[in-house]
Amino acid sequence: MMRILPGLVCLLAAATSLSCNRAGGDSNAATARPVVALVLKTLNHPFFVDMRRGAQEAADRLGVTLQVQAAEREVDVEKQMQIVENLIQTGVRVLCITPSGSREILSALVKAKNANVPVIVVDTRLDAKAAADAGVRGETFIGSDNYEGGRLAGRHAVTVTGGKARIGILEGIAGHETADSRLRGFRDAVAGEPGMAIVASQPANWERDQGFNVFQNMLQAHPNIDTVFAASDLMALGAIEAIAAAGKTGKIRVIGFDALDDAKRAIDAGTMDASVAQFPYEMGKAAVESAVKVINGESLPADIMVKLEMVTKATSGKATEGSR
Repeated sequence: MMRILPGLVCLLAAATSLSCNRAGGDSNAATARPVVALVLKTLNHPFFVDMRRGAQEAADRLGVTLQVQAAEREVDVEKQMQIVENLIQTGVRVLCITPSGSREILSALVKAKNANVPVIVVDTRLDAKAAADAGVRGETFIGSDNYEGGRLAGRHAVTVTGGKARIGILEGIAGHETADSRLRGFRDAVAGEPGMAIVASQPANWERDQGFNVFQNMLQAHPNIDTVFAASDLMALGAIEAIAAAGKTGKIRVIGFDALDDAKRAIDAGTMDASVAQFPYEMGKAAVESAVKVINGESLPADIMVKLEMVTKATSGKATEGSR
């Protein structure tokens, strides 16, 4: 009996150890924080930096792990597609994405669908027809109404010019939903005003240096331009630099879209007239909150809209840190 007991004790200890290890493993799996991915167009733009902050605040508050990745440049759709495909392989629970291409990104989102990874679309809508043809459906869209933002900018231009202006437009990336919607909204707002003439309209691809170069060339070709609408503040700030280089500061009104801090400073200084704010921090926060609802099996509305606000010198100090 005394010889059997030590062996029995060892067997009991081993069984207990195995049981504890299994229990610990199950416990760790049960308490692991779900991973939500946020794939942005870039992190080299204050708009997306602000969106990331909002998303991180929600992730910390709701107990999820947030993975944020982005291409270096907004125009790099191929890189964004690679990022999405790699994240799918890591087993993320929900994918939130600001598409760099409304159609181009769909092949990567098909892979997310096939891997049963729900998708939340932020800021830029997917092309509706192409998405339907591909069988891709986002759980919700979170963003502001870019058409309405462009229309607000257009109506502001009509008001401040008294309905008479020669306008140059700096567009975003041609063919992208965000850029196209803002452009349509602005054009529709001024279309019924015979004194509002759009004399030039060219893409500057959301970038400040291109805003400078494109508007410098535009101004040389059309020296009587007195109003600029830029579909993003970075392009607007580039135009302001081109205006200064031409010695025309104070002679050309500049209306942007984003209400970035630099733009609000320019508004306060009088070198920019106004900008449309769309609150990316709120978009990022809503994206993660929606992802958690999806994880918990809750349904979402088709659209979650974030407000727009026209920022002028009279209101720039009151505006919430703004947008893209």
